[in-house]
Amino acid sequence: MAPIGTVWGDTRQRQTKVILSIAALNGLELEQAPFEFGVTNKSPEYLSKFPYGKIPVFEDSEGWKLTEGTTIARYLSDIGGKSGFLGSNAKEAALVDQWIHFAEHEIGAPLSGVLGLVYGFSGPFTRERLVRALTYLESYLGTRPSGYLVGNSATLADFVLVGVVHQAASVPLGAAERAQYPLVFAHRAKVTDDERFKQYWGTESFVEVAVTEPKTLS
Repeated sequence: MAPIGTVWGDTRQRQTKVILSIAALNGLELEQAPFEFGVTNKSPEYLSKFPYGKIPVFEDSEGWKLTEGTTIARYLSDIGGKSGFLGSNAKEAALVDQWIHFAEHEIGAPLSGVLGLVYGFSGPFTRERLVRALTYLESYLGTRPSGYLVGNSATLADFVLVGVVHQAASVPLGAAERAQYPLVFAHRAKVTDDERFKQYWGTESFVEVAVTEPKTLS
């Protein structure tokens, strides 16, 4: 059986371990590209394929590309010969999603902060990671004639994105910062411009000046 594609990743990384495990269980052969962190993912060749420079990433035999560990694992779960990785019905699928989100956000996110401090690749809070992500998102939205992340209409991904962008505008993104990402906030406006739920997305919580000091939730 020929490899269905290539994965770039570090086998010490939890996301890469999950991807390789799902592929093995699902009878899928993956080619593992040679990878040296901080070298491979900063090379022009790599960045031409994956501009965000993260791992793990995947490219199939036809050149179709996918990033983000859980997303790759979900795709491999869906295309193999073994069923059940994503649940056998709508309720089970929802529970699978529930526990994926719990693991990533309630354990994985704080764990990453701890590991960053222990291993010295992160420190006190900075806006660098947020700026990097928003800059990448702004560029990506510039390639989307529809204005949506996927396809020609809003998907769950658009709503999840709008949720985090909306919250960011309430603390670290003041008016000056928001002006740097016109397509990101045009996307927010487009997705939320529906009378059926527009009332949930008012801008009254948006800050004029970015918050840099601790504040009390109200």
